[in-house]
Amino acid sequence: MSSVLPLPAGAAAPGILDKERIVAGPGFNRWLVPPAALAIHLCIGMAYGFSVFWLPLSKTLATAGTGAQSCKDMGFFAQMFATNCDWTVATLGWMYTLFFVFLGCAAALWGGWLERAGPRKAGIVSAVCWCGGMLISALGIQMHQFWLMILGSGVIGGIGLGLGYISPVSTLIKWFPDRRGMATGMAIMGFGGGAMIGSPLAVDLMKHFATPTSNGVLQTFVVMALVYFVFMVGGAFGYRVPPTGWKPEGWTPPVAKANNAMITQRHVHVKKVWGIPQFWLIWMALTMNVSAGIGVIGMASPMLQEVFGGSLIDVGKKFGELDKTQLAAIAAVAGGFAALLSLFNIAGRFFWASMSDLFGRKMTYTIFFVLGGVLYASLPGSAAAGSKLAFVGAACIIVSMYGGGFATVPAYLADIFGTQFVGAIHGRLLTAWSTAGIIGPVVVNYMREYQLGLGIPREQVYNQTMYILVGLLVIGLICNLLVKPLPDKWFMTDAELAEEKRLAHEKAVMAETGQAGAMRDERTPVVKVWLAWLVVGIPLAWGVYRTLQAAAKFFH
Repeated sequence: MSSVLPLPAGAAAPGILDKERIVAGPGFNRWLVPPAALAIHLCIGMAYGFSVFWLPLSKTLATAGTGAQSCKDMGFFAQMFATNCDWTVATLGWMYTLFFVFLGCAAALWGGWLERAGPRKAGIVSAVCWCGGMLISALGIQMHQFWLMILGSGVIGGIGLGLGYISPVSTLIKWFPDRRGMATGMAIMGFGGGAMIGSPLAVDLMKHFATPTSNGVLQTFVVMALVYFVFMVGGAFGYRVPPTGWKPEGWTPPVAKANNAMITQRHVHVKKVWGIPQFWLIWMALTMNVSAGIGVIGMASPMLQEVFGGSLIDVGKKFGELDKTQLAAIAAVAGGFAALLSLFNIAGRFFWASMSDLFGRKMTYTIFFVLGGVLYASLPGSAAAGSKLAFVGAACIIVSMYGGGFATVPAYLADIFGTQFVGAIHGRLLTAWSTAGIIGPVVVNYMREYQLGLGIPREQVYNQTMYILVGLLVIGLICNLLVKPLPDKWFMTDAELAEEKRLAHEKAVMAETGQAGAMRDERTPVVKVWLAWLVVGIPLAWGVYRTLQAAAKFFH
């Protein structure tokens, strides 16, 4: 006899994307959820690697042999609709800016919807937006209409980024209450690793599709959109949520003591966070950490070349004294440096988030600001001494903490505000990323131009900038130290929490009682877990291999 009870009269059967359809039954292995999250994050993480398209796209018409000139004498809005000239790299770079602006906005606007709709539905919407946006961009390339590329990848794709980025956060934290940092670190590691896979893949595809009259970008966009769609849909269907009240076998929630007073067992409603000082303190801490890190990442290649010049290829000349061949040689070495930074960005996301389970989130962020401040301040001295090893080592650790800040903050929020709305609260916090994406590059780029205008040698133009970034970290440190446990007034009452759970898990609870059949036994074969990890592990290993190949140029 079936254990599934009939649906109540008038109740509609749950759809395949509805939250009640993904409540896990007894025996489900929670280690199937992280690879599902990784499948989505590795795809949307290609946003970091879109710069590989800028140069080919800036020569689209020239490659086609139309004799078209660059649009460099046109304004930005004129270039959006121009069909008879090639876009500039600076104009194309606006797609990259819009990625992160719309990521933060989408995460903030629809984070609450995600909590109620569930991660599977959010993952599917993310796949449609991100991959559909790439297809719209491909149409823009075909018609040579930049506004279509802005709409496709920048706006629609950016919305897909935001939903995809936060889709697994709440789910993973609920599956891994005993290892919150490690769980979110595994998923967000994928966002850092997306470009590590996507960039070399895009380069290989462009070479494959290139002809004497085509750069192959159009076909590359189409192929990558289709491949990403398969992976992202697979990841979305791999999402499962635990039954209400589920806990890992043998684990009990920690009793509030002095050493874990920062971890609450209660919950704050997402609508209240805008008015809570602790939210803004964490927001400012993340903004300062990301502003400093993203400033270095954005200028890593030119900074290394200008600071060390010919010494990168054992030539005793400064940057301005090198010929074209030597400049090309040091650019290749700097490319290896950028690849090395990407590895530390990824590794730092998992390492520091996992360490936060041991140290606590507040202490981990304190390490970011104190150690980071020391390392930023050491860079001018390393440059002056000509110590490439010290300079590169410091930069790698700095970038690891940049990635670690992203991966640790979801668990930080869960500790302070509870888990009921952590995904939505995380979405609102990501507006800090949008802010930092402006502050960091502006500080580094404009300070560089200002210093050059004063006649300061290229190898010294970054010195003052590093000290300014130290100042940002000091502000972040102060904000982090001011974070305290929340007063009782901010938490939901038991009645309010029960109502929110009814709204968010109304159908899920019905499923748990057997009315939707979710209580069927779901003992997971170990081989299924290994296969799920192989699906994401093989592309990730290939990306690491290609990145190590590029990084090897630095150690020539």
